Amino acid sequence: MEWQNEEFAIGGVNHLALVCSDMQQTVDFYTNVLGMRLVKTIDLPRNSGQHFFFDMGGGNTLAFFWFPDAPDSVPGVSNPITKPGMGEWTSAVGSMNHVAFNVPEEKFIEYHAKLKGKGVEVSPVIDHDDSPTGRATHMHPGVFVRSFYFQDPDGILLEFACWLREMGQPGDIRHQPKTAADRTGVPV
Repeated sequence: MEWQNEEFAIGGVNHLALVCSDMQQTVDFYTNVLGMRLVKTIDLPRNSGQHFFFDMGGGNTLAFFWFPDAPDSVPGVSNPITKPGMGEWTSAVGSMNHVAFNVPEEKFIEYHAKLKGKGVEVSPVIDHDDSPTGRATHMHPGVFVRSFYFQDPDGILLEFACWLREMGQPGDIRHQPKTAADRTGVPV
């Protein structure tokens, strides 16, 4: 039986709204490279920008704002510099680190090759497990998700991921949450 939120009937992500530097380039990437369908376009009042929506499947949409006066991104602050497995991927508190798209396990390796074939730089495949490094050196029953990362034209970090088992099993929740006082190099 699927878990139900008793407090609020949240049914997934209505939309995640990001900011792009070039809406045409964004439309080309998300429709022609990732195959999403553009489903709604809005010109904002008083020439203040645009807001476009892409169907991600499953009733979820990915949206982009284009603002004529938006500041440029600052890699390492507003978004990661590069992809996990290929360099630094930390970003600032309050930033959006990455968007992970759920893909079918049986298509996962095919999609890695397909993106490379479209000229997209992709990270190595990472098999996530509960080892100290969080990465399996070989497939085993403890691998819970497979993923690889890539970036859109604005450097937004994206991930294709496939769950290998249901989450929330015994042992999945075993770490104490860190607090602001646990941060390093930042005055509290």
